[in-house]
Amino acid sequence: MAIEKTLVLIKPDGQKRKLTGLAIDRLERSELELIAAKVVPVTRKLAEEHYEALKGKPFFENLVRFFLGEFHGIKNCKLLALVYKGENAVAEVRKIVGATNPEEADPKSIRGSFGKINPKNGIMENVIHASGNLEDAQREIALWFKKEDIAE
Repeated sequence: MAIEKTLVLIKPDGQKRKLTGLAIDRLERSELELIAAKVVPVTRKLAEEHYEALKGKPFFENLVRFFLGEFHGIKNCKLLALVYKGENAVAEVRKIVGATNPEEADPKSIRGSFGKINPKNGIMENVIHASGNLEDAQREIALWFKKEDIAE
């Protein structure tokens, strides 16, 4: 089993709906160790870099605007960024978080419990971001944290 680090972000919809504590509670029930946490102001540049693999997709601009809090009326959006470490951390967090689409997520997962498709605009509100694979996790952690921010 590999010891890994992975990134978790509480998205604007999770913050707006006051789900931060509930999401963290579910993550804390795992065997993983929380090694970094901070509130990060989200800039357009950071949001675009975070989703750079999806640049050119028709939904890219909406992803960026979502991260900026525009769909939830949040000005100067700040996201809670977390790093968890442990055996197979990426897969373990993905299991706790659930499928990207909350309608397809395990009902016991964070997204299955709290996520929804907004009926007003059809936007997927899935509460939380979790790195999709180890390569993404390494890239994303470096985007959101300096090395000295991580307590290992």
